[in-house]
This record gives sequence, structure tokens and C-alpha cells, in this order.
Amino acid sequence: MTFGATKTPCSPIEDIADKGQQQTFLKTQGDQKLRQTITGNTMEMFTRVGVRPQSWLFLSPRKRGISAYICPALPHLKWSLRYQHKMSTKPKILISHSEVPVSALDILKEKYELVFSPGIPRPSRQQLLKDAKGVVGILWCAKERIDKEFVEAAGDQLKVVGCMSAGYDNVDVPLLKSLNIKASNTPNVLNNAVAEIALGLLLATSRRLLEGYKAILSDQWQTVRPVWMCGHGLNNSTVGIIGLGGIGYTIAKRVKAFEVSRVLYSGRSEKEEGKQIGATFVPLDTLLRESDFVIVACALNNETKHLINKDTFQKMKPTSILVNISRGGVVNQDDLVEALRDRVIWGAGLDVMTPEPLPPDHPLTKLSNCVLSPHVGSATNETRESMARLAAQNIYNALNDEELLTPIW
Repeated sequence: MTFGATKTPCSPIEDIADKGQQQTFLKTQGDQKLRQTITGNTMEMFTRVGVRPQSWLFLSPRKRGISAYICPALPHLKWSLRYQHKMSTKPKILISHSEVPVSALDILKEKYELVFSPGIPRPSRQQLLKDAKGVVGILWCAKERIDKEFVEAAGDQLKVVGCMSAGYDNVDVPLLKSLNIKASNTPNVLNNAVAEIALGLLLATSRRLLEGYKAILSDQWQTVRPVWMCGHGLNNSTVGIIGLGGIGYTIAKRVKAFEVSRVLYSGRSEKEEGKQIGATFVPLDTLLRESDFVIVACALNNETKHLINKDTFQKMKPTSILVNISRGGVVNQDDLVEALRDRVIWGAGLDVMTPEPLPPDHPLTKLSNCVLSPHVGSATNETRESMARLAAQNIYNALNDEELLTPIW
């Protein structure tokens, strides 16, 4: 799917004020009528992002009728309806997913032809490799790895990869550097959102919220028992944070509000910002032994892969809780399942797992002392928009010989 630059009128569907009439219009006119009334190569664009005509749903009517969301991709498709598809001589930029916020596309659309990889919920690697051919830049929000195969598929003209994420463990940075292909990520703008998820998982696990919810559904409400559903509080506890980067630092500031006794952190070296908030730098073993809550907030790399494993679980308190909001690969998941089953540790709250998506029948989903969320740490509307805009601006800067705002190298 590509966007050009010549504006044309929107679909006459928007002139139908009544939602029911809109749906009737779609049903009775069918695909052929839609091809005649919706301008700008619309049917091709809907098809390429994997949306079937019979699945279009209007979720909320506007004053003039049509919803802002026909499907998850409509904000971007509706934006594209106003631009006729035509042959372009502009340099191409690959957008690895059709649901990138429109405000980010606005940064790039005037000077570049935007090529979208179709596929809901996400495009295949084969599709991405095909769509990468001939692009000068890539806005990357896919789980697939950018490696030699991908770079060769793109071609020698590739100049920049802008990741819409703080982590970049799926990017071969040494390769890009050797080829002088710029790379960027989106740190800091997601710190608050991820810190919120970390605390949410910590509280949901420590106060047994998922267990309580399931008890309600199964008619097992037993508050007449004095010790029923008792968990662990944060007050006067010791919280250990592995990795005091932007996210770890933001978490440390947040937990102080719960009147914890101490905040410990481990990493490569002591940090001045840690001192500023009263956090204490300690070796990892000390953090594991003394912490009631262990929060993993470090990057995934060769040094940190499976950093948390059977040996580290043995060093933790049997009443301790592990929270992971970094990458699933930092934790040996098989060892974690064993530690939770055998009550070596008290519980775990995970926003990241291996693999992703996690199979619904995975052992972690069967454990009452494990709370899972589907890697949504940065998933607020405001944060995702900021991430997308930052990724787009980095790409724009790289292609116009300007300094990248958040370079990886």
C-alpha cells in the first residue's frame, strides 16, 4: 500500500447520517458499488491490510455518520482515502505495520512514498522482505529480526532503520554500523507507561487480584475467613530493580510513594540519579537475597540473556515476587515455571515472555501465582503516538543529514 499526494473527495458513505443506513448501504451495494464510490484505490488498500469487506464494523457514529474506526486500521486508511494512488518518484520508506499513528506518517508523507506491509495482526517476514525492496528507510515496529537477509532484501540504498521501541535486541546493530546504515530507537518517551505496568503487575501479584477475580467467577468468595486472599504489602518492604536506566529510574521514583523501606538497584555501575532518589547500588546477588520485590528492567543482550535462572531463584526469598517488564529472554522461563510451581518464590508478574505471543496452553497460564499481560507496557494512546512520531522524526533527520534525536549508534 502506498500513499501519494493528490487530494480527492472522501466516500459518500460519510454523507449518510444514520448508522443503520450506512450498514444497509454496504450490504446492498456490495464490493462493486464500493469500488465505484470510494476513491483513491481504497479497495486495494483494505484488502492489502487484511480487512475483508464483510467484516467492516462501525463502532461509534459521528455527527455526519461514519465512525472514526471501521477496523483497527481505518484511521490510517481513512487518511489515505484523501490521496490518490499513482506512480511516484519519491524515495520509499517501509512502514512495517499498517496501524502506525497517522501523526507520525504526516512527518514523512510529503517527501517520501510510504510503503505499508499488509497483515492483521502483523505481516509475515516474507511479506516484509518483499516490501523492503528499494526503500531508503524503515519504520520498524515488528518482532521480526533486521539482519543480513533483510538488509540485502532492501538493497544498497537503505540509509536508516528507526525502531518504534526502546529495545532493539531484534536489530543487528553491528551489521548496520558496518554498512553505515543509521539506527535509532525510542527511549524515555515510554518510561512512565512502562513504570505504570510494572507497578500494576507488582500489585496484582502481591495482592492476588487475579486469584480474587477467579474466586468471584467461581462463587468462592470467602471474606468471612480472616486470612483468605492475604498477600504482601509494599509498605516497609525492600524493592530491587535490575537496571536503573530510564524505565528503572522511573519505577524507583514511583515505588518511593508506597513508603518502602529501601530501593536497591544493580547494573554495570553506580549512577548519580540513583543517589538523588535515595536508591542504593548493590551487587546482583545482594539485591536478590535482600529484596521482597525484584523488578527486571535491564536491556536484553548477550550479557543479560537468562540472567534470571534457577540459580538466581534459589538466592531469592521464598516470599519474594519477580516482575519482568524488559524482555522475556532475560528470564529462563522453564526455570521460572519450576520456581513458581515449587514455591521457590512466591509469585511473578510478567509483561514479557518467550515466545510472544505466548501459547494459551503454556504452563505459565496454568499457575495461580503468575499474572500475565501481553507486552503492553507502552500501550497508552499518548505513548504509542509519541514513540511513532519520534521514530519517524529520526528517519526524517537521517535522510536529510540532520542529527538523530535518539540514535542507537
